[in-house]
Amino acid sequence: MIVGVGIDVVDIARFLATLERTPGLVERLFTPEERDMPPTSLAARFAAKEAIAKALGAPAGMSWQDATVRRISGSAPEVELVGTVAARAAELGIDRWHVSISHDAGIASAVAIAERDPA
Repeated sequence: MIVGVGIDVVDIARFLATLERTPGLVERLFTPEERDMPPTSLAARFAAKEAIAKALGAPAGMSWQDATVRRISGSAPEVELVGTVAARAAELGIDRWHVSISHDAGIASAVAIAERDPA
């Protein structure tokens, strides 16, 4: 059963300008594993994290550091949740995520679908 759906788009140039203007933002938004990715991939990961938050109902108090989005070559992106984000997902009974990420023509986008097994 689908519990939540989130979508987000990011203007890559504007996102990169924000990162340049705001020292420390990369460390606040991304896990150590994500930080060394190319700029377009960072924008796409940010869109994915926003989409995940929206699928969870965008409650206050969730930490960006508590979601990691991995791209495994040849397969769909994987989501690892810990801490505040994992707690919200557990509260909603979510046990499966479907995430799609794309970037083209200066835009990064992501869709996240949260599912739980029917009762």
